[in-house]
Amino acid sequence: MDLMKHLRDVPDFPKPGILFKDITPLLAHPEALAEAIRMLNEAASKFEFDAILAAESRGFLFAAPMALALGKPLIPLRKPGKLPWKVVSQKYDLEYGSAELQMHEDALQPGQRALLIDDVLATGGTIKAAAEIVRKVGAIPVAALFILELSFLEGKKLVDPLPTHSLLTI
Repeated sequence: MDLMKHLRDVPDFPKPGILFKDITPLLAHPEALAEAIRMLNEAASKFEFDAILAAESRGFLFAAPMALALGKPLIPLRKPGKLPWKVVSQKYDLEYGSAELQMHEDALQPGQRALLIDDVLATGGTIKAAAEIVRKVGAIPVAALFILELSFLEGKKLVDPLPTHSLLTI
């Protein structure tokens, strides 16, 4: 199945000059969504990990079914003020601004291995912040998986040496 057919380009979102890659058509197509999850699970099987971490918010859509299928805990990485417990935070830059991720400080134990999930690898800021949060609690980021990589933004360079795998690349 060609998952690329299930993406939509949205010009000037969230601000002028940005060509946003919209995954909602993929989410609206059950067979395409199932195939994306199957492919992510297959990629995940190449790594040893104890938990799946998902970046807010579109990463949740893929990480939750993965966690269920693989029998792994799901740990959400949220925006500030969304988690009710003590948190570890990391600020980062996006291609169109800046943001911050947080995780409960007790979500991972030292030495645990974390697989990171997000929808798009663009500049790499989100996944680099996720990996830094994992390291702050003494855990180990093992890899990051994505639906789509925008290779022209060179996000892999920012997260190197963390292994990455994307189902689609533009």
